[in-house]
Order: sequence, then C-alpha cells, then structure tokens
Amino acid sequence: MSNLPFGHTRTAVTTNHALIAPDGHVVSPLTGWEGAEGVVLISPVMNADRSAPRFTQYLVHGSYGAMTQDAADGVERLAYVLEGEVQLDGQELTTDSFAFLPPGDQYQLQVPDGATLLVFEKRYEPRAGTETPQRITGHLNDAPGEPFLGDPDAVLATLLPVEPAFDMAVNVFQFNPGATLPFVETHVMEHGLYMRSGQGVYRLGDYWYPVREGDSIWMASYCPQWFVAMGKQDASYIYYKDIHRDPLSTHSS
Repeated sequence: MSNLPFGHTRTAVTTNHALIAPDGHVVSPLTGWEGAEGVVLISPVMNADRSAPRFTQYLVHGSYGAMTQDAADGVERLAYVLEGEVQLDGQELTTDSFAFLPPGDQYQLQVPDGATLLVFEKRYEPRAGTETPQRITGHLNDAPGEPFLGDPDAVLATLLPVEPAFDMAVNVFQFNPGATLPFVETHVMEHGLYMRSGQGVYRLGDYWYPVREGDSIWMASYCPQWFVAMGKQDASYIYYKDIHRDPLSTHSS
C-alpha cells in the first residue's frame, strides 16, 4: 500500500516522457499469457495522439499455471527475471537471467508463484542483408560490462549483441552513489526503463523526478535525459532502446 497522502501519486505522463510509479499499479490479466496477471507499464496507447511509444514494457507476476507459448506474429520479446525462477522449455532461469525470444520462435515460458518477469516487446523490423536473430539466454553476471565513457563508477552491461541484425538493445546500468550520466543526452532512440535497485533523480525534458526501485520510465525520441544516483547504496536500472534501423522506414511503418 502506498505511503503517499490520499489523492497523490508520483506517476506523471507527458507528451514525451512518463514516470510510472508502483503506487498506481493496477494488476490485470495479460493478453497472450495463460493464468498470468501483471501490469502494462508502457505501451502505444500511452500517448496515442502524439509521439506514442513504439514498444511495450510490462511486468508478469507468477502464479500456478502462468505461462506463454509465443508472442504475436512478428513480435520479439526480451524477458528478464526480476525475482524467483522461471522455466523456458525446461531450462531454469534464475533471478537476473534473461531470454531474447525472436519473432516466430515457439516455446513454453512458465512463470510460477513467487517469480516476477520484466518483458519488453516490439515488432521486429527486418533489415536487408541480415537474418533474424536466434534465441539467446544468459545471466547479468556473464554480460559484458564496461565503465561508461571511462567512468568506473557507472558501469554498462549489454545483454544482447550489438549487431545489425538486432533492432533492439537491452542493457543494465549500475551506478555507485553520486555517479551520474556524463551529460544530458538527446538522441533518436527511445527508451523504456525499470529501476532495478536504489534511488536517484532523473531529468526528463525540463522536469526532475526522484526515482527509486520499482519505478518505470518512458523516454520518447529526442527527450532530454540525465540521471544521478542518490543515497548510500548503488542504483541500477534496466533499459530498452531501438537501434540499427533507418528512422524514415521506422516512421513510415
């Protein structure tokens, strides 16, 4: 239950960004999943009349019999285990494991009671001269991590290969207390973000938002953005971005 006064929320939705705080989560059944409930955090209907998100980000709360067999036609998924253990075709994926599931892949992903998944989905955009990527599973501990632009207090781990066949990237950013992004970023890629741990302040456009574990953020293309980790513990977030595709073809599709 939220400790905010009645009638208040930290959630904010604007034309080029959104902060979705857990105090307003409404759990509901999930399309494409059997026996599962969750929260759709970011989706194209969020801002349908302006710069709508071009992807979906949602939570899956495990329960007895909760499972999915595939995504909609042409849709790729990345599922990240926030808590507990899930099974992908009999393979056990523990906390901080992930699975990239390309469009057309057939599988059985089971999410038992006590497990929570973070899922990113987008419609895959083929690229001439490349083949559709294959399924990938892995763990955060094994993902390549490097100091961001040489800063050892801000380490970026990449979960997926940075190759032209992939039209999405999902990374995990880890910040020591007081560490920041080195400048206010403004770029063509859009983001979906989930605060995995800790707290800080996120600048989105001309607004400054205190954020903490469990918060989600949408950043439209060209939304100015910046982050500083605050408090006495490390802060980390998982984020999605679109990559390797021509903005003209993306916009027209």
